[in-house]
Amino acid sequence: MNNANAPHTSLLEQRGVDPARAIAHLAAATCGADDGELFVERIACESFSFDDGRLRQASSDASEGFGLRVVADAAVGYAQAASINEAAIIRAADTAAQARAGYDGMAALSPRRTNQQIYADLDPNLHPAFAGKIALLEAIDAYARSRDPGVVQVSASLGSEYRVVEIWRADGQAVRDARPLVVLNITVTVARAGRRESGSAGAGGRAAFDAWVAPERWQAQVDEALRLAQVALTATPCPAGEMDVVVGPGWNGMLLHEAVGHGLEGDFNARGLSAFSGRIGDRVAAPGVTVFDDGAIPDRRGSLTIDDEGQPTGRTILIDNGILVGYLHDRLSARRMGVASTGNGRRESYACRPMPRMTNTAMLGGTTPQAEMIASVRQGLFCARLGGGQVDITSGKFVFDCVEAYRIEAGRIGAPVKGAILIGDGPSILTRVSMIGDDFAFDPGVGTCGKNGQSVPVGVGQPSLKIAGFTVGGTEI
Repeated sequence: MNNANAPHTSLLEQRGVDPARAIAHLAAATCGADDGELFVERIACESFSFDDGRLRQASSDASEGFGLRVVADAAVGYAQAASINEAAIIRAADTAAQARAGYDGMAALSPRRTNQQIYADLDPNLHPAFAGKIALLEAIDAYARSRDPGVVQVSASLGSEYRVVEIWRADGQAVRDARPLVVLNITVTVARAGRRESGSAGAGGRAAFDAWVAPERWQAQVDEALRLAQVALTATPCPAGEMDVVVGPGWNGMLLHEAVGHGLEGDFNARGLSAFSGRIGDRVAAPGVTVFDDGAIPDRRGSLTIDDEGQPTGRTILIDNGILVGYLHDRLSARRMGVASTGNGRRESYACRPMPRMTNTAMLGGTTPQAEMIASVRQGLFCARLGGGQVDITSGKFVFDCVEAYRIEAGRIGAPVKGAILIGDGPSILTRVSMIGDDFAFDPGVGTCGKNGQSVPVGVGQPSLKIAGFTVGGTEI
């Protein structure tokens, strides 16, 4: 089995299934089809939540199963089961094979092999032990309350996951990937003068918990959550209208994710449904704007050694100096558009078909200090941190809440505001970028993306940006 680690007993063999027989059933199902695979998965996860001074929830769960896919032109047959055994594989193969009825195609080549290893093969559920995780949550609660007498509630949660996947193909190729994932989220609520506000901070990645249980790391998260709550207590209603907006770095790359990322996924473009369909070679952003997706960044939340079709991940340039140059593809959308897969075939679990999804999506940094951007704005808005957002793929229109934002008055950051909403459309918003910051950063590792009912972990990043003529919805006219 192809991977960068020592040989493992396969998940099939662990359940008494002869891999050669499973491959034979897969080969019979995909004979005459264009593509297909047997995707086998086992997941073990833990979660802990601490709220209002006590442990509220602790859970440990494990699941396993497989999905078998047959692709014939644009038709896809998919069957899955939560039990790994030969009888279930036979039934799934018979069901999925219906997609190729009356079709005679040519099997695509298997994904190329790789020895890259983006993260360690380790189980983050094992350390720290149960007692250590509870002690960490108690320490977070005590520290937060000691920082401000106005703290009335502290919520903290730990999550860890160890996911092992195997992808088997009819030609006998098999690849394995063991994927650790951890996250620590903290929310602090402060009450003052009859008003309550909350702030949140999180961090995580594909690694052990060691980095996040270090006091200097989680204390910084508590301090950030507390700071956001304190800022919100003094915020006034946001003015509405069209204005210049400076957007801060890091997590605000979610703007790219929603505004252009989804619209550049290959399935939408293969069907002509995206606002970016048929626009390769067109200018879609200002000069200097380069957007990429990279699933091969070590230990990042959105990274994968291989995607869920077995394709090695890597960096794909989507917009180069303002020009649209590519889309994100799984094997199906790539074949439909006559290009190579970019390693972006992802699925939530064995129960789901793969489709083109982002991994870590970001914009390269520029040369302008953020302070220079602020100084160039007479009246506008500084969005330090975005919240949730959504986009209509066909039109490209999007909306974002601002979790932390400030007025810009006479070139200086003024009072914090609440209720700010950024409104725009992907095909035009990046054309109005007038300054690109020298402060590129990735998000702290907490992003999750939803599409067609499936959720997967993702990363985002960007430098500070000055965007001219942004529509801002607010509570003050």
